[in-house]
Amino acid sequence: MLGEVLQWENPADLVLSYWLRANPKLGGRDRSELAEAVYDVLRHLRRYRRMAESGVGNAERRLAILGVAATRGETALQDGLLPEEAEWLSHVLRIDPATLAAEVRYSMPDWLLERLAPMQDAHALMQALNQPASLDLRVNPLKAERDPMVATLRAIPQAARFEPGPMMYSPWGIRVLGHPSVNRWEQFANGGLEVQDEGSQLLALLVGPKRGEMIIDFCAGAGGKTLLLGALMRSTGRLYAFDVSASRLARAKPRFARSGLSNVVPVVIDSENDTRVKRLAGKAQRVLVDAPCSGVGTLRRNPDLKWRQHPSALAGLTDLQHRILKSAARCVAPGGRLVYATCSLLEEENTRQAERFLAEHPDFERLDAAALLAQRVPGLTLDGPYMQLRPDLHGTDGFFAAVFERKKAPSRNEAQTIEDGEPSIDVGAVDPD
Repeated sequence: MLGEVLQWENPADLVLSYWLRANPKLGGRDRSELAEAVYDVLRHLRRYRRMAESGVGNAERRLAILGVAATRGETALQDGLLPEEAEWLSHVLRIDPATLAAEVRYSMPDWLLERLAPMQDAHALMQALNQPASLDLRVNPLKAERDPMVATLRAIPQAARFEPGPMMYSPWGIRVLGHPSVNRWEQFANGGLEVQDEGSQLLALLVGPKRGEMIIDFCAGAGGKTLLLGALMRSTGRLYAFDVSASRLARAKPRFARSGLSNVVPVVIDSENDTRVKRLAGKAQRVLVDAPCSGVGTLRRNPDLKWRQHPSALAGLTDLQHRILKSAARCVAPGGRLVYATCSLLEEENTRQAERFLAEHPDFERLDAAALLAQRVPGLTLDGPYMQLRPDLHGTDGFFAAVFERKKAPSRNEAQTIEDGEPSIDVGAVDPD
């Protein structure tokens, strides 16, 4: 099965899911341990391949041995190793990772190391990207409050053993240890809980949805952010969930139904220039663009991305991001807000896109995303003017966000004042709440 994953033809989680379905006799514990070992190999693949060069026998078996040793301990392999394998494993586990070159130590492809190395505290960042992520949950504000939900989960044995607790930043977030089968919990089945990374939850605070507004989630995907926006709107107004993938929106529909929302309008579009997008020109008070990206910020959850992604594909991605952002901007009403976000850490997908957008759209101005968040999350300190979250600093996936506001057209009196040569009036920013 590891060999199938390393072909890179499909995402690792998909390959693993297919393989497990084809082997239904495996118990739950075996499935969990197998998945942990595979993902450990993917996180540390470059280092493990270097270590495996000194071994004997099948190369994939050596990688699997290293994955199991890392996740279950060397003793778990005692009865299954040949003497020469046991000797090799004991030898390579004594190697100090600090003596290895950074690209091997942190198992980063050259193209990604080149982009991450210049960042502040780059070693801590790369180390964090190779750690398994926690499971982040979120209450549905339409149905539950966070602290009572935490108390409820702590009173249920099947949930309590995963030590649920409130998140540091998100007012709706609950973090658990391990990876429980949340979909079997009653609180999930009745729509009171959803799975969503804390960084993704914070995007809703930047969008700042209000009751009765028209809001567009331009790249809705499976609907995680749409659900939170709709709940904060108290299921009023109209919330469009756009996506080019009919299958992704189809997966979102049961979540919409479970959540109790009635204001979500899922729309499959053929591209960012779909006629249904054009009909909404200048009508939306808030538009969220969680753009397709490299996913580098999610390597804790999707470590295969760094091996499946190729630097040549970044040019195509950044071009797509630019086109989507340009199209989404047309939908924003005067005085309305546009939020551009990625789950990336790369400058070309983040700050460069934001700066390019501002240069090409003088009718928009940038708001300070860090200042907006500080009003709602006092404990979160960011440099601004953008939101850049990192796993080593914030315990979230790597998330970026830029916030723009469309300038209001001057009133008739203001226009006359400007025409007469007097100073214009600063119309101010939209209330972040």
